[in-house]
Amino acid sequence: MHNRQRWQRIGHRVQAELRDLGAIAPSDRRWPMPLCAALASGLPLFIGAWFGRMDYGLTASLGGLVFLYAPDSALAHRMLQLMACSFGLSACYAFGLAAHFLPVLLVPLLGGLTVLVTMICRFYRIGPPGSLFFVMAAAIGAYAPIDLLQVPLFVGLITLGSLLGCLIAFAHAIHSLRRQAAPANPTPVPADFACILVDSVLIGLFVALALAAAQLLALERPYWVPVSCLAVIQGMSLRAVWRKQVHRILGTAVGLLLTWTLLMLPLDPWRISLLLMLLAFTIEILVVRHYGLAVIFITPLTIFLAEAAQLGQIDSGPLLQARFLDTTLGAVIGLLGGICLHSPRLRAALDKALHQLRRQPAAAPDRG
Repeated sequence: MHNRQRWQRIGHRVQAELRDLGAIAPSDRRWPMPLCAALASGLPLFIGAWFGRMDYGLTASLGGLVFLYAPDSALAHRMLQLMACSFGLSACYAFGLAAHFLPVLLVPLLGGLTVLVTMICRFYRIGPPGSLFFVMAAAIGAYAPIDLLQVPLFVGLITLGSLLGCLIAFAHAIHSLRRQAAPANPTPVPADFACILVDSVLIGLFVALALAAAQLLALERPYWVPVSCLAVIQGMSLRAVWRKQVHRILGTAVGLLLTWTLLMLPLDPWRISLLLMLLAFTIEILVVRHYGLAVIFITPLTIFLAEAAQLGQIDSGPLLQARFLDTTLGAVIGLLGGICLHSPRLRAALDKALHQLRRQPAAAPDRG
């Protein structure tokens, strides 16, 4: 009898977990926002296809992701935050390119950059996607196959893409503010700096650990491991981290099947650009409703963004296998990081150590 009750409790728990994982959240997001997001990342691809330089278009498209940082606030505040994020995105990409020529600094640089960007995003209450795209830009830049003399060109490309994203965001803001009154600017809330510092240090440590693990395993595309880790560990609670990890692994598995299907189509630069715009539009429709469903379309989007310039020249089988391994490894490390991030005992110990470090008096100068 006791065993039967225990199995019933387990069954109810599994059913509740499945319902939670499959729950669709309500959303009032209207179609103009996903359309503008698709244009911000898709128009640079069409320009690149026009000039026969998809590598240029892909780099500028990365800058167009800044559109997603537009807050729901008054026009002046919205554009100020977007311009600041544009600068941050270009700077992170430039740091990543610099690390490309100094590989020994790559792991500490990406970890330190993650700490800094996460602190800034949390201090200024920058909402999702938070520090994700800044770290992703740095990671992609670190493995960009370019020469030293091309660094200014590629930094300029991502900056132009960010500028295009800001212009599209400005047009979208004018359109949306015509339909409804401008919301009040967010009220500044005193930040718990110690909490922000502890969270940021732990997140940065695990992102660096993810990249180090990818390098030790000699993965072909190691930059997806820290990106997947950061996407998971950013959950606001341990349950949110667990849910994101499951969604990311399962969504990636289904998304790889979708990618394999899409790779069977006759693709040229124009069709790839249109396909990426459709994927971006679908993602922005789904991501606020169900993260796992959005990941199904995020997977082919990121693969095409990374490999569009080489599609047709590489075997898709090993590419898809490598992407699933990268995502799974990053998600598992992100889950471990989430457990540490939400552990009261570990947080208290790290908080104490950081306080002691801040209060340590400076050494007196030697006047002998």
